[in-house]
Amino acid sequence: MHTGNPLLETKFEIPFDKIHAAHIEPALDQLIERSRAHIDAIIGVAGNRTWENTMDAYDRATEDLDRAITIARHLESVVTTPELRAAVNAAQPKASSFYSGLALNEGLYKALKAFAATADGTALEGVRRRFVEKTLDSFKRAGAELDAPGKVRMAEIDVELSKLTMKFGENVLDATNDFEIVLTHESELAGLPPSAVGAARQSAASKGLSGWRFTLQAPSYTAVISYLDDRKIRERIARAFFSRATAGDRNNLPILTRVLELRREKATLLGYKNFADMVIADRMAKTGDAALEFIRVIEQRTAPFLKREIAELEAFRNELVGPAEGAIQLWDVPYFAEKLREKKLNFNEEELRPYFPLPQVIEGMFEICRQLFGIKVTEHHDAHLWHSDVRYYDIHDQVTGEHLGSFYSDLYPRESKRGGAWMDAFIAGKPGSTGWSPHLGLICGNMTPPLDDKPALLTHRDVQTLFHEFGHLLHHCLSRVEIRSLTGTNVAWDFVELPSQILENWCSEELSLRMFARHYETGEPLPADLLEKVKESTKFRAASTQIRQVSFSTMDLLLHMEYDPAVDGEVLEYTRKITARYAPAPLPSEHAVVASFTHLFSSPVGYGAGYYSYKWAEVLDADAFSRFRHEGVLNPKTGADFRQKILAKGNSDDPINLYQNFMGREPDPEPMLERLGLN
Repeated sequence: MHTGNPLLETKFEIPFDKIHAAHIEPALDQLIERSRAHIDAIIGVAGNRTWENTMDAYDRATEDLDRAITIARHLESVVTTPELRAAVNAAQPKASSFYSGLALNEGLYKALKAFAATADGTALEGVRRRFVEKTLDSFKRAGAELDAPGKVRMAEIDVELSKLTMKFGENVLDATNDFEIVLTHESELAGLPPSAVGAARQSAASKGLSGWRFTLQAPSYTAVISYLDDRKIRERIARAFFSRATAGDRNNLPILTRVLELRREKATLLGYKNFADMVIADRMAKTGDAALEFIRVIEQRTAPFLKREIAELEAFRNELVGPAEGAIQLWDVPYFAEKLREKKLNFNEEELRPYFPLPQVIEGMFEICRQLFGIKVTEHHDAHLWHSDVRYYDIHDQVTGEHLGSFYSDLYPRESKRGGAWMDAFIAGKPGSTGWSPHLGLICGNMTPPLDDKPALLTHRDVQTLFHEFGHLLHHCLSRVEIRSLTGTNVAWDFVELPSQILENWCSEELSLRMFARHYETGEPLPADLLEKVKESTKFRAASTQIRQVSFSTMDLLLHMEYDPAVDGEVLEYTRKITARYAPAPLPSEHAVVASFTHLFSSPVGYGAGYYSYKWAEVLDADAFSRFRHEGVLNPKTGADFRQKILAKGNSDDPINLYQNFMGREPDPEPMLERLGLN
């Protein structure tokens, strides 16, 4: 039905180029009412309750609303304007109130329980039984069994969390964009690789400036902090990065303090010891204590190696500059670490860029996945896009030709786009009379863009990031779960990173690298010595990299398990004490990484009490990849098994069962430690 509002259209391909800020609030208002009517119909079922009129109806009740609000939030993330931001901020509280109200709707909860108690309900098996059990459990964990005042308070908390966490993310984006350094003398650029110099020149020109412009966006910041010889400029940009969103109307510290308070209150209302226990209850770790113990074991295994790495870097730095510059500082660590890498491995990351032109990497990634998973990816040129940087692709089964899914790719930074890399889902395919309908998703990144007549040339880390997000995308697009709520990436958060992180392994294997690592001008393959150094580099300062993740995970868990402002004081000082325990150098006075930690605080839950998931999933991915190593890294039978037993299964079974079905045993942490040289 044509409505004049593109957010109300239900076509597979989304008309992004026709969606404007003015469409958002009216569309979401209408879709909330439509979803509410679906819920009322479930409650008001006359006669016998069936799977179709209760559970399946509930699974589909918010489908159009989910899609529209995902689109609106996405646009605000990638092409934000004051108008878009205002529209999303106006609609968000109403949507949040509606969603939080579902679990507090007594009539709906009774309807779902009534079906579960029927003969048909008790006889369910497999994914349908799992859906009923998980749905009722999620209702309990969201407050369905609270008394009336408790339900009112729970709804208030959810709405306030929605507003606060959106503002947190906006502040980080705005604070990132507030900062720039414009250098006007070429001598100030000493140490920077040509790619960074060219990008800075292009950035300055885009602002009508002469010289070279550097920002806090990832490609620019990373180049400066890793390569620029001028220590004062490194210090300036590092201090700005560490203190983002801590001042004026961008100050996130009061926001995150309030978010923590609300999360504690929510957990207490629901009868949990803390917020970590609340969110981890349905994940593989099960409790906050178990997650914290896991991280502490990783820390203990890493500590001896970390001590040696810190001593080695300090000794190396002193050899180069002597004691004149004083103690090593945070803005020195990446710089001298890169110098040490060059000495020990006799290469730097920039040497790899010419061998990783983005179009070629993408083509190679698609070919690897074709061989492993039996899929064919082709670009589709007639899509409606939100920006000229965006590309659109279709995924088909190589044997049957079935259209499995499609996705958008948006890989370059811009000031209207938030930082980082991520995957999201717009549409979950479903079975029908003619087969499965396709899935629709996206991957986003912030990689160095093309410069002059050169293609975008990636770092090895960029290549890994691209493969990582594509792994998430495949988890969505190759899913074969009939229940929308359990499809694709809708799995436990300490399992969701397995399909993404395992794909990173093909970025360091000789057989797969040979498929795409070729010089963008000459076509020459990555030389054997550089290939070997890529492998070696995965172990370079691995303890330091790992302890950084341990630091973030520990801070996250302690904030959500033990932090009490009445006892521990202000949140900034509390987190600084934790960070200082793991930091490779003294923290500067303005160090406030928690204020820009969007993983934890830019959504009501997000990775809050879940950052440990990255390390947890790294254990899984290294262990699971050991099977590929044994059977062949491009073995199509092993790939098909992974597709069928992991990627296709979504949340249709407990994650540990899925893992054991693929590996034939429990996870083993030793392959991860061995891969990093920490065993």
